[in-house]
Amino acid sequence: MFVCLAIPGKVVDIENNKEHAFVDYGEGTKRKVNISLVNVKVGDYVLVHAGFAIEVLNKKEARETIALFREMLSFEEVK
Repeated sequence: MFVCLAIPGKVVDIENNKEHAFVDYGEGTKRKVNISLVNVKVGDYVLVHAGFAIEVLNKKEARETIALFREMLSFEEVK
């Protein structure tokens, strides 16, 4: 069985072509993402799957989701 995840991140820069943006996932991790499926601006939070922003999140929802991811990752570090 495969599980696919959409990871939340914050849009920190949008390229001039308006098709790609740089998304900050926290702790210095930033990646280029295709934003052609959503309407975003710098400062928005998005869910990213397979290199595409697939949904815009409200700030509260995004921060809650990011906190859950960090909590899950902290359990992994204990092993």
